[in-house]
Amino acid sequence: MTAIQLTPAQRKEKRAEAHHLDPVVLIGGDGLTPAVIKEADAALKAHGLIKVRVFADDRNMRDGMLASLADQLNAAPIQHIGKLLVLWRPMEEAEPERVSDTNLGPRVVKILKFSKRGSHRPQIKKVTVLGNERVTAGGQVKRAKKRVTSIKKKV
Repeated sequence: MTAIQLTPAQRKEKRAEAHHLDPVVLIGGDGLTPAVIKEADAALKAHGLIKVRVFADDRNMRDGMLASLADQLNAAPIQHIGKLLVLWRPMEEAEPERVSDTNLGPRVVKILKFSKRGSHRPQIKKVTVLGNERVTAGGQVKRAKKRVTSIKKKV
């Protein structure tokens, strides 16, 4: 597999997104082992954009690791700065689960109530909402009503 090619503008955007990230994969003295590649692949599936820290002192070896990781994982090499490597691969979009009206069961909903004073923390309350209930904008749990339609529209 070959690495994904990005334009300089796209690469710049990804570098900005990766700035605040912490390294999720660490490459030690053994180098690129199958376990490291598997872990990097799992991190790319979960996050899409990852930082990798390499504990080797040889810059040429780190360049080779970046190219090798990008090739093996079908990812785009974004940046190599110091001992940090940044890789990106587009995330696969998961299909949203369809919920039918008949299978609605109890679910836990967090309700945030903000204080009237700005200096206090909001109160977090967990409430169990049944299938025939809804949470109002004020944070109250009410029974869901069927939507009333106009008689004129039925005719």
